[in-house]
Amino acid sequence: MRVVVTGASGFVGRLLVRELLRRRCFAGTPVSRLVLVDRVAWPDAPQLADPLVRSVNGDLVDRLTEVFAEPVDVVFHLAAAVSAECEADFDLGMRVNVDATRALLEAARAQSAAGGPVARVVFAGSLAVYGPPPAREPRPPVSEMTLPVPQSSYGAQKLMCEHLIADMTRRGFVDGRVARLMTVAVRPGRPNAAASGFLSAIIREPLAGRPTVCPVAPDLKVALASPRTTIESLLRIAETEPDDGPGAMAAAMPVNVPALTVSVADMLATLRRVAGAATADLVTVAPDPAVEALVGSWPAHFDNRRATDLGLRPDATFESVVRAYVADHPEAVTEPLGGRTTP
Repeated sequence: MRVVVTGASGFVGRLLVRELLRRRCFAGTPVSRLVLVDRVAWPDAPQLADPLVRSVNGDLVDRLTEVFAEPVDVVFHLAAAVSAECEADFDLGMRVNVDATRALLEAARAQSAAGGPVARVVFAGSLAVYGPPPAREPRPPVSEMTLPVPQSSYGAQKLMCEHLIADMTRRGFVDGRVARLMTVAVRPGRPNAAASGFLSAIIREPLAGRPTVCPVAPDLKVALASPRTTIESLLRIAETEPDDGPGAMAAAMPVNVPALTVSVADMLATLRRVAGAATADLVTVAPDPAVEALVGSWPAHFDNRRATDLGLRPDATFESVVRAYVADHPEAVTEPLGGRTTP
């Protein structure tokens, strides 16, 4: 089985590749080749040395002939321009998010038309496809049946790709799966251009002893999923077959990754409780209307039943998310956690 990961050198891509290499199989079938595709070079040389791995660097559209030179069974399509980038540069978002996705799907379609396998294309969607919550109270939780009304170019581009994947799946050109990702936090490393990047920064930077700015009012509520939950969800949605029991067909399209709803105030309070006042005081709240408008347009409350039918659960508490980050990235933490873990 030949598996391709686009955007492989990104944060989620690296975690997914690491897990695939640990398992060395997909849905019970051994992986014979894992192809890592990205514009930039893969940063982890030891993984490149694995005999399963082949690295393809460059623009995805330019390298599709090489990627599909041998039959492709599964594609995890993670490559994307992120939210703030797409708001700043519409053409960049269309080129990277829409045009490249269409080119990838056309390459998969050509493979099946030539008698090759129908590739399973697993698309990393986004909660940004949804619009702002209705003004009425109580606000109903968002589900996969909620009408998407994106309020950003990024969300619109992700939704365009979802519809294209759905139609090409209906026609038998590909076997499409859509995992709508929540904001992934806490992310290690340097900030990216995502509008939601501060949701990791307000935890990551203070734990490293560095000051940071929170650009939204603390009462803003957000939907989060830890890196562990995100990777588990991507793989479960990708591997579920139609005959796998109740809820299996829900894996087709789309599935919202199970969301933990938390306010920014709760996030900051958690940091203060487990790391102390001195660490929490490294965060300065300075609302930025542009960031608030973009992130505030995303829903915070989700109906997780479709994910639950696939055996997936949201993170238990935000404290568990913070402690998982510390456990997974001890080298990035200079301010040790204290206190007692909450259930």
